[in-house]
Amino acid sequence: MDLFLHVLEHSVFDTLELVPFLLLTYLAMEAIEHSASAHVQAAVERSGKAGPVVGALLGALPQCGFSAMAATLYAGRVVTVGTLVAVILSTSDEMVPVFLAHQEPMGHMLAIMGAKVAVGLVVGLAVDAVLRARHRAGDGHLHIHELCEREHCHCDEGDAHGHEHGHGHGRWAIVRSALVHTVQVTFFIFVVTFVFGLVIEYVGQDALGTLLANHPVRATFVSALVGLIPNCGASVAITELYLDGVLAVGPMIAGLLASGGVGLLVLWRTNADVRQNALVTVFIYAVSVLVGLVASALL
Repeated sequence: MDLFLHVLEHSVFDTLELVPFLLLTYLAMEAIEHSASAHVQAAVERSGKAGPVVGALLGALPQCGFSAMAATLYAGRVVTVGTLVAVILSTSDEMVPVFLAHQEPMGHMLAIMGAKVAVGLVVGLAVDAVLRARHRAGDGHLHIHELCEREHCHCDEGDAHGHEHGHGHGRWAIVRSALVHTVQVTFFIFVVTFVFGLVIEYVGQDALGTLLANHPVRATFVSALVGLIPNCGASVAITELYLDGVLAVGPMIAGLLASGGVGLLVLWRTNADVRQNALVTVFIYAVSVLVGLVASALL
């Protein structure tokens, strides 16, 4: 029972931390969608090429809110897939607090964060460049209204009501729609986070350490797989095992690259194209493993 309550408490707090990020994201998306100015949408669409650079830098901040934002923005095609990939790969999740708690040298932590940012930036730019070259970067237009229709938030009704009765109702339609989206996604994140939290606590860090020890190649593949788990416990376990000497540098890098907070979870919840979601997930995993194996060979 204590374990259940412990996981429940952590899941509630971890999920609540994401609410401001999700709400701000949906408010911005709804404002863009409801804006009468074509210049606003055009400016957002043109900013896509610099997205991976900004995304990789923002992702380095010690929280996973930006990965949730990036996934949501990608679902509405406000940002590119390269930007989404850059954010997820660079996201530090719970690595920074664990390093600080262990009073590890700051330079050591910054070197790992820098490596994650560099990988995210390079891979994100490369993904966008390849997709543009193959003319698969999308139609270049926002698809926020499709996201809204899938979530059944009835924002179109509110928008029509706003046009009939003035801008006040139009603004309320934006807020109401953003709140509906936020509540739906927050509930989904909480349920999945709680389930995975129970699994991680049940398996235990000792069992993970045994699985990952004494075989660097296997450890790299397994560590990246653990990193994909949308729960802060995954990045905490990987960092702790590294600091305890159980994980080598390569497997640690692989696990932390894949550990993009709830970014992939939000992507699967908000983006309707299941094939796209699967490709992004597999790609994140493949890049994490590849970089981990290279790091093992070089370091």
